[in-house]
This record gives sequence, C-alpha cells and structure tokens, in this order.
Amino acid sequence: MKSRMTERGQVTIPKSLRKSLGILPGEELEFEEQRGALLLRRVIREDPLRKLVGLIREPLDVDAYLAEARGPAYDPDLDGPDEDASAH
Repeated sequence: MKSRMTERGQVTIPKSLRKSLGILPGEELEFEEQRGALLLRRVIREDPLRKLVGLIREPLDVDAYLAEARGPAYDPDLDGPDEDASAH
C-alpha cells in the first residue's frame, strides 16, 4: 500500500490498515526509525487500575480491618461496677 505525504508532513493511513489494527481517530501513534525504515505503532496506554491488580494478595475484610484499626471496643461492663449501682 502507498500513501503520499503532504507539504505539511501529513500521511493518510489506509482505511484497511486502520481497521485491521484498530486505530481510531485521535489515537496517539509513535514513529521510530529502524535501519532506514519508518516504523509506526499505536501507543497503548496501560489502564491505571490494571497496575493495581495483584497488589492485594487476598480479599480485604473491611469490617475486620476497621475493628483491628479501632482497637478494642468500649464495654462499660469492663470498667467495674457503676457508682450509682453500689449506692443502692
């Protein structure tokens, strides 16, 4: 396939190639020179959430995590008898 470069340096990528490679309008492309040839490739941005996959080894039990972070819960029975109760 051939394409002609404009005076502004623009080249049209043939529709069949755009379609087969999944190149969409506005997509970023990268140019590289290799041994006298011009190499053009799509810039594939990694999804930031994909980077997090695998960082958490096991499912997180939020309730257990919060209970541990808060420490023992206040239990009034652990403080001893109520002053008012001993007066009776």
